[in-house]
Amino acid sequence: MAFTHTERRLHQMMFADRDYERKPILQLSGDCPVVTVQNWAERGYSVVNVQCKDRTKLLFDVVCTLTDMQYVVYHATIDTAGDGASLEFCIRHTDGTPISSEAERQRVIQCLQAAIERRASEGVRLELCTADRQGLLADVTRTFRENGLNVTRAEVSTARDMAHNVFYVTDAAGNPADTKIIEAVREKIGLGNLKVKELPLIYHQKEERDEQAVGVGGAVLLSLGSLVRRNLYNLGLIRSYS
Repeated sequence: MAFTHTERRLHQMMFADRDYERKPILQLSGDCPVVTVQNWAERGYSVVNVQCKDRTKLLFDVVCTLTDMQYVVYHATIDTAGDGASLEFCIRHTDGTPISSEAERQRVIQCLQAAIERRASEGVRLELCTADRQGLLADVTRTFRENGLNVTRAEVSTARDMAHNVFYVTDAAGNPADTKIIEAVREKIGLGNLKVKELPLIYHQKEERDEQAVGVGGAVLLSLGSLVRRNLYNLGLIRSYS
């Protein structure tokens, strides 16, 4: 029985779930990868160029995605400068033909962007620690999907028959996930197994805005209360006992 690398398996499941078609309404990060695809007619290749922020396992994610889409990489050039990365691949289909339509070209762009952003995107950080078993990853991601959660980034590992997985999730549109949905998912998977470890900055900003709104509201109510009391006192409708 062939063994598939766990992180590659995650890419395959997200690809099968067509997560690359989901367009976030709210862009949480400014480091969006730029992917272009052009045909090199003289050589019969399609040339894929990726410009993005450099990070660990970037090459792994891109090559796995191209391979799972049934492309063969014939030549590649990788360059990094500062925190940026430039990757160029000459690819063909497994039958030796280049990309043949605009729809296919756009699909390659979307899939590569999604593969890169799965590790780079923000979201609610969930940590899963439980006994490893066959089909665990598929069951967890299916539970996320059934509850309208999108996995934007994942780190999976096993040690001594224990699975230690980290998932960053948003709602299906790419916006911050509802905390009630997060808790419902935790109850299904196991409150002791799946824990919320980190909320993205946008959640904290919302809490601060809510606190400020309450503070301002309280000040306004206090001011109005003082004004009303003073007017009632002037009209002789209330008495001072000081």
